[in-house]
Amino acid sequence: MKKGLLIFSIFLCINSIAQTKTTGNVVEYFGKEKIITTAEGNVLYHFINGYTLQTESRTGTLFNGQDPIAWQYAVGKFVNPNKEKGNWQEIEADSAKVFSGKPMRSGFLYTEYNASKEQIVLLETTGGTRTYINGQPHEGDHYDFGYTLVPFKLRKGVNEFIYTKGRFGRVKSKIIVPSKSIQFTKRDLTLPDVINGEKDEKWASIRVINATEKDLKNLVITATLSGGEKATYATDAIMPLFVRKVKFKVPAAKADFTGELKMNLTLSDKSGKVIDKIEITIQQRAATVHHERTFVSKVDNSVQYYSVAPALGAGPKALVLSVHGASVEARNQARAYKQKDWVHIVAATNRRPFGFNWEDWGRIDALEVLAEAKKVFNTIPNQTYLTGHSMGGHGTWFLGTTYPGKFAAIAPCASYPDISMYGSDKGDEMHDMFKAFEPIKRSANSGRVKSLVQNLKQGGVYMLHGDADSTVPISQVREMRQILGTFHPNFCYYEYPGGEHWYGDHSVDWFPIFEFFKRQTIPTNKEVKEIDFHTATPAVSSTDYWIKLQQQIRPFDFSTINAKIDKQQINIKTVNVSVMELDLVSLELKGEITLNIDDQLLKTTSDKKAILNLKDGKWVLINEINTAEKYAERQGGFKFAFDNNVVFVYATGGSASERDWYLNRARFDAETFYYRGNGSIDVISDKEFSLEKYKDRNVVIYGNAVNNSAWNLLLKNAPVQIDNQQIKVGDKVLKGADLAAYFVVPRKDSKTAMVGVVAGTSEKGMKATWANNYISGITGFPDVMIFKADLLLNGLPDMKVSGFFDNEWSAKTLEFFN
Repeated sequence: MKKGLLIFSIFLCINSIAQTKTTGNVVEYFGKEKIITTAEGNVLYHFINGYTLQTESRTGTLFNGQDPIAWQYAVGKFVNPNKEKGNWQEIEADSAKVFSGKPMRSGFLYTEYNASKEQIVLLETTGGTRTYINGQPHEGDHYDFGYTLVPFKLRKGVNEFIYTKGRFGRVKSKIIVPSKSIQFTKRDLTLPDVINGEKDEKWASIRVINATEKDLKNLVITATLSGGEKATYATDAIMPLFVRKVKFKVPAAKADFTGELKMNLTLSDKSGKVIDKIEITIQQRAATVHHERTFVSKVDNSVQYYSVAPALGAGPKALVLSVHGASVEARNQARAYKQKDWVHIVAATNRRPFGFNWEDWGRIDALEVLAEAKKVFNTIPNQTYLTGHSMGGHGTWFLGTTYPGKFAAIAPCASYPDISMYGSDKGDEMHDMFKAFEPIKRSANSGRVKSLVQNLKQGGVYMLHGDADSTVPISQVREMRQILGTFHPNFCYYEYPGGEHWYGDHSVDWFPIFEFFKRQTIPTNKEVKEIDFHTATPAVSSTDYWIKLQQQIRPFDFSTINAKIDKQQINIKTVNVSVMELDLVSLELKGEITLNIDDQLLKTTSDKKAILNLKDGKWVLINEINTAEKYAERQGGFKFAFDNNVVFVYATGGSASERDWYLNRARFDAETFYYRGNGSIDVISDKEFSLEKYKDRNVVIYGNAVNNSAWNLLLKNAPVQIDNQQIKVGDKVLKGADLAAYFVVPRKDSKTAMVGVVAGTSEKGMKATWANNYISGITGFPDVMIFKADLLLNGLPDMKVSGFFDNEWSAKTLEFFN
């Protein structure tokens, strides 16, 4: 989490090791026979020798899209280190075949394998943020999960592998010949508990390896419990050379039981032919003890889980949402809490133990779990609370300030308010000198907790922090105590004497927090007479009790709405507000209402919503929201394309290199979203796409108007047009073979769906789209970014266009840079 302004990058070059001879499961290294297998096949090759070369690079938090190796591949300047040794220094892996040590924390690892024939294999990697296989990017394993299996075609002759810096300073890599071209893998299951007495089938997911060059469709998974109970589900399609985590159903158990159950899974085609079988273990429990539940996310139709510490006894109960710290599983978070007699405690996952810092898709996961738990447990609506530890302490501040009215009280523990300001370099100060950074920074404003903290005014706050915490300095929470002291009437603060970052389960299961929660309830709309609402964008946070922001004057800049009810008059002051709503019906006022908004008087009635629109400096009442413009449900910010059951559509036109790149580029994003967000995204070709089949779903297009046939269906009249020679932005034209773009626009045939684009001009341009740092919970991405391939080396000086479309989705407000 801590970053320095300058990081030394190390390139590690690995020579081919001694000739390897494979016969069945026997692999011979240096004349000594060893049986080396994995669950998925036989190990063909390990990498153990190499070289290092030091260089400098710059990084950041909100913007970090530079990579010298990506640049070399994009502009055709990469040279195999074995051919040009230069200043490379030798290095060897340790006895466990792991490359480790300080240089690996910020380095690149080069390996190569000289293959005697062409075949489809798997690359298994631990450590390393990303991997290039023969110049094509793939997701790595920088958290050392051990999940990474990348199917690829090994070409005859030299094959190049480069692994970018690893979080923990170690990389291990090997090539596996799969035992089957299509098979299950047990790595990274998402499973519910079978709950005694519950008769419904539960969602689960398992990864299926497609080590073929064909799409896998019409697959069926049958799950059979040891008692004979069976559930069958027609599961998700899998793109070529991909490992997808696909859905299946777990049957309900006929008899009550506590403990492990064996469950057999069968993968079949539509004719019933069995492709693979596997046995896994699942837990059966009573609903009255700690347990795990699953649901299907609206983001990508994937299966996610949450963990529960259920309330003791029957009857209506309150609900606490607990958000975990970095590297913590939700199941462990929930088990840190003893069961209470008055409240259910549910722990969301953030989609992964590290996940998205509870921002972006982590934020969505928290909201989805909250809604799911309310439905499953039928909790008392006005007794909903929020707490969390460490990264989850940040999540508590962030979610609490972002969603006023959802929680009666919050309790951040061992917390920091703002991740961009947590660390040695304080985020992105290095980029502030560049004008192009302003839209990037602004697009991440929704995470600036201290700018939103006034939203906590209606609810209680309890802050808990160990006074000896060396991981999150206590200065972080003391600052929040000072800020709250200037306006907040209902908060408590406690420094645990001698408490380090974690000092036992009472670091979160703290009796005074739950006693404080008991005294708090969410007021009804009619009880809230005064609102001071702050938000960075209605795309993330639009509502504060009876006020809803629909549109801003300046997207992703901070907006405020101060409103106070005085009998039959509502006095309102606004900053950066273009369209807003007042839910007057919920206030239960009678008769005519006077609205005094920015010193302008308007009359309306109390029996309907009041929708206010600022036009030419004057407020007017309008009848409905214009959904063709930006509004709360569709605002922009490129990252928002990756939501709403998104589908990736890759180009099949153009040259062979274009087809290969865009196919792999979509695959790379799907791999990354899987790894970082437990995701499972539909990836299809442009030939398969139709407006009706994928109606009202978000779409991300990989390719331009020349090579992706879906462009004409979705983007024919978009304000940004891209072909192989130029990018047209409104009435301006940028020419060049090395231009790349990310942008998002509304889907014209839908009121809510969006279209994102990852595209470039010719080969240099398309390869400049290497970076997918938008699949991150911290980075900033405005509506549009257009840049030269040299940005991968030089950073922001090579940004050509960035910014936000105006509220009519035109390019008039975008900024151009020389």
